[in-house]
Amino acid sequence: MDKLNVKTADEVYAVVTDFLRRFPLTITWRIRQHSKIVAKHLNEEEEVYYIFAAQRNPNSVNVFSTAIIAFTSKRIMIAQKRVLWGYNMVSITPDMFNDFEVYKGLIFGKIDIDTIKEQIKLSDIDPKALVEIESALSDYILKVKPKFGGNALSN
Repeated sequence: MDKLNVKTADEVYAVVTDFLRRFPLTITWRIRQHSKIVAKHLNEEEEVYYIFAAQRNPNSVNVFSTAIIAFTSKRIMIAQKRVLWGYNMVSITPDMFNDFEVYKGLIFGKIDIDTIKEQIKLSDIDPKALVEIESALSDYILKVKPKFGGNALSN
């Protein structure tokens, strides 16, 4: 898994818009504002491996909860800029991560990330993007989780 060279909001935005160009059925809104939240919370020594956008909600009816998801060397970041004031940023460290599930529906795909605390549901994803996201998330887990005391591939 190669690292991405992203530190600024414009660089995050460029990676996400590239993802959306390749997978146009993914429903997203206000990507530039969400990109600023990701960039604001990236630490200097943190490396970014993969970034994509999706709706953070359990169903495909609510399409106004766009989030940008970033896999970094220290955590999974889920950033959402609220419409009026403030933002929401969830940080999942590898020791909190359990597993994930991928669902392909007729029109959209979903990914459920299971953590110790909660289950994060990402929906309204282009079904063609599911394989790429699943591969990136699997590679991410195998690369990062053993550093944090996880038992992935530790014999």
